[in-house]
Amino acid sequence: MDAIILAAGKGVRLQPYTLNTPKPLLEVQGRPILDHILTSLPQSVERLIVVVHYLAEQIENYLRHQTHYKHWYAVHQNEARGTGDALRCCQKFVQSDRILVLNGDDLYSREDLEKLAQCDAGLLVKTVMDPAKWGIVFPKPDGTLQSLIEKPKDLQGPQLANIGAYLFPRTVFQYELQLSPRGEYEITDYVSHLAKEHTVHLIPTAFWYPIGNVEAWRSAQHLPLPKTQPRKPTN
Repeated sequence: MDAIILAAGKGVRLQPYTLNTPKPLLEVQGRPILDHILTSLPQSVERLIVVVHYLAEQIENYLRHQTHYKHWYAVHQNEARGTGDALRCCQKFVQSDRILVLNGDDLYSREDLEKLAQCDAGLLVKTVMDPAKWGIVFPKPDGTLQSLIEKPKDLQGPQLANIGAYLFPRTVFQYELQLSPRGEYEITDYVSHLAKEHTVHLIPTAFWYPIGNVEAWRSAQHLPLPKTQPRKPTN
């Protein structure tokens, strides 16, 4: 399976620390965020595709020296046009029938990603108490995805949030994206298109830590992180 890591953003809310270091390379407990992500990927992942833009040369240098994946590609997103565009840039590099896609600035557990990797299509979800800050998913009676709405203003109380970890079939690239009101192509539009024609599973996550600002990054230095086992060598 191919895994795509979205690592092109500027990390504005983590300035001044991201002025000279791309957000995925900020360290958490002595290791770059991106390194934590790579060691959390399922064993079924054999190839790595990393979307880069801001301070791309630093991320490429990290990839050249990491030992987790022999087969990796850095795909340049020439303009910062959103997560949907970032995924679309990877189309010609994808070789597997299914694709694991992750944000490059969140911490996940391998246990959760292993569950996601068993799906034909799915996303990780987490209950949040502040739905106006997240993309909120609405399940069907059978627990699969009905719809996804970005940052709804009229919801209160606990809701299921999309946390930026997706399992897509390779056919997802057939869907056309439209610019969102904020002038970007959104990866969640791929999810919405897919849910109209396919079963999209919702996988509750046991561990997820988004590093969205300086306070969260500092708190992550003292966070009990899931243990990861060394990866078996890939060919």
